[in-house]
Amino acid sequence: MEAYCFKCRTKRDIKSAQKVTLKNGRPATKGVCPVCGTKLFRIGQG
Repeated sequence: MEAYCFKCRTKRDIKSAQKVTLKNGRPATKGVCPVCGTKLFRIGQG
């Protein structure tokens, strides 16, 4: 799954991706950018 990295300013594959659920019940994915190490977050099914 890909997410936008604000530090690299491009879409990157999520490293160490974990599925999480937001307070309102929506699914999301969080992880780390493989290039710079910034936290990545993407809302939605993946």
